[in-house]
Amino acid sequence: MDSEGRVVAEHRLPTPRGGAAVLEVLATAVGALGPATSVGLGVPGLVDTEGVLRFAPNLPGVVDLDVGGALRSRFPGVVVRVDNDATCAGWGEAQVGAARGAPDAVLVTLGTGVGGGLIANGRVVRGAHGFGGEIGHMVVDPHGPPCPCGQRGCWERFASGSGLGSLAREAAAVHPLGRMAELAGGDPESVRGEHATAAAAEGDREAVAVMATFGRWVALGLASLANIFDPQLFVLGGGLVEAGEILLAPVRDAFTGMVLAGAHRPAIAIVAAALGEHAGAIGAALLAGEDLVPSRAGAPGR
Repeated sequence: MDSEGRVVAEHRLPTPRGGAAVLEVLATAVGALGPATSVGLGVPGLVDTEGVLRFAPNLPGVVDLDVGGALRSRFPGVVVRVDNDATCAGWGEAQVGAARGAPDAVLVTLGTGVGGGLIANGRVVRGAHGFGGEIGHMVVDPHGPPCPCGQRGCWERFASGSGLGSLAREAAAVHPLGRMAELAGGDPESVRGEHATAAAAEGDREAVAVMATFGRWVALGLASLANIFDPQLFVLGGGLVEAGEILLAPVRDAFTGMVLAGAHRPAIAIVAAALGEHAGAIGAALLAGEDLVPSRAGAPGR
């Protein structure tokens, strides 16, 4: 990004396995984009205030990885800031995206897992150790499916892309000649979330029912977050949100009946993210470009 906040270049590389390989890919990507005064990194998992990735459920073999230290060594003199990827996305949406002008907002990323970016009084909420915002690991069913984090029944097992895929395959097994299975080449076991959203967009009854069930799982977590944080709005990001109203409408329909006193409180908007797949990168760059002043809550200042 340039000094005006415009994205001027990008470089993409596949995510490798193992901590050393991840660090090498990050350094390669930074180097490919040329000289920089600051580098912001948004990474999935628990990132402490020193930029160490302590635990990453969806990056096998990555534990206690000093991302910040490694990048500072590779690029001396460059300001390096490391944060959780969803936290970065939340900051990006708050500054230049769908939550701009809303001092209290929650970003929820719906993708491989479920991540969160919390904004309160116009500032990022990170918690005492920098681990705040891991909303996908709220346990909503203690007897539910295993989660890569080691628990069972985490919200992201139901409200992520894998959760939608599971619901769609269950429905396709009951209706093996239905539209979802047809879109998957006739194999119900090959049905994925994108087949459900595509079939629902066509009006397929089974797919619409799958999206309604999925919307209730998403709304269940949002209602709990609303009861805790009372935000002005929820911004839903991640790959699943590309489905648009096919996803958002059933989430909104279910939310009002789940949140505490839904009929007696100001409405909480549920909107799609504006920055798309670049939200995390834009937010990371914005955080890195600031003169960070740590507060007691670990929130950045200008």
